[in-house]
Amino acid sequence: MKISLIISVYKNTLFLYSVLESLRYQTVKPDEVIISEDGDSPEMQEFLGKYRSGGLNLVHLTQEDKGWQKNHALNRAIVAASGNYLIFIDGDCVLHTRFIQNHTRLASPKHILAGKRIKLGPLFSNELQKTPVTVFQRQLLTRIPQLRKDGAQFVEEALYVPLNPISNALIRMLGISSIKGCNFSCFKAAMLAINGFDEDYVRPAVGEDIDLVWRFKGMGYRIVSVKHFAVQYHLYHTESWNSQEENMNMLRQKQSSRQYRCLNGIEKLSLVG
Repeated sequence: MKISLIISVYKNTLFLYSVLESLRYQTVKPDEVIISEDGDSPEMQEFLGKYRSGGLNLVHLTQEDKGWQKNHALNRAIVAASGNYLIFIDGDCVLHTRFIQNHTRLASPKHILAGKRIKLGPLFSNELQKTPVTVFQRQLLTRIPQLRKDGAQFVEEALYVPLNPISNALIRMLGISSIKGCNFSCFKAAMLAINGFDEDYVRPAVGEDIDLVWRFKGMGYRIVSVKHFAVQYHLYHTESWNSQEENMNMLRQKQSSRQYRCLNGIEKLSLVG
């Protein structure tokens, strides 16, 4: 299995630096790292030009900045990926050292692996950017009161559980019903089967994760939890959350059509195509 790690980014090179540094400590390294930039910023170009990859095979994809076009950028990354197994993360999510190992250990052709993330507060986020992830992850769960005081969200998602047959059975029994665009993986063939991300969505959320769930299921795939096996640490930043009414209306219309293979995806299809 050849692994392509796809990282969605937009201008924030400081966060990307921390994410890339966490890759140095992975127990299993990706065969390639695709930096999927929704734009073409000089600062990202300069940063990646100077970054010492430490043996990582970095591929930087850019496109014209026309507002939020993340789904288009991700589709281009899927096409460009040389790996047959794809792991999707965001450029503000630092990875536990066994993140890639456990995604790949649980990979299955008809399964979509879905994980979560702890959203750090500002103080812990700043600490992580200055501390090797090996040290940070070892100390984190002894500091739960401080985490909560710092405003961390989903603290329980910081709990790493060693992967074995018993823990895997328990996590699967608990199940999962959603996908986070910052933490999921599947074989490339699965993304091609649903024609990738739906580019009709031009606002964040829904189209980059919720929309995938019903389309994957409609094509016979199963959403499988890797919570606590594939842990992420989301770096703190202010969020400008847009109303999801437009996205949700679009989602409902698409679900009523039962068009699991989206029309405006990797391939541009017609209703009769």
